[in-house]
Amino acid sequence: MARTDDVQVIAPITSTISALSFQGLSITTPDGEPATLAVIDMQGRIIDSGPSVMRAVWDVAIRSYRNFLIGSGHLRVLSKPASA
Repeated sequence: MARTDDVQVIAPITSTISALSFQGLSITTPDGEPATLAVIDMQGRIIDSGPSVMRAVWDVAIRSYRNFLIGSGHLRVLSKPASA
C-alpha cells in the first residue's frame, strides 16, 4: 500500500519546497505564489534561473541518492553545461 503522508523537513527558509517523484521540485513563496530556483554568484548576479535550474537540481539529487542506494555514495554527481 502506498503512503500518502507528508514528511516534514525543518529548514531555515520562509518558502516551501516540495517534491513528488513523478513531478520533480515545486517551490512556493510564503504567500502561496509559485517560485523557482536560481544560481546566484557571490556578487548577487543571477547566472541561471527557472525550470532548467530546478530540473538540474532534481536530477543531481536523484542521481546522488541512487548512487547512495547502490553503495556508490562516495561518487560526486555533477551537472555541467552542454558542450557547444
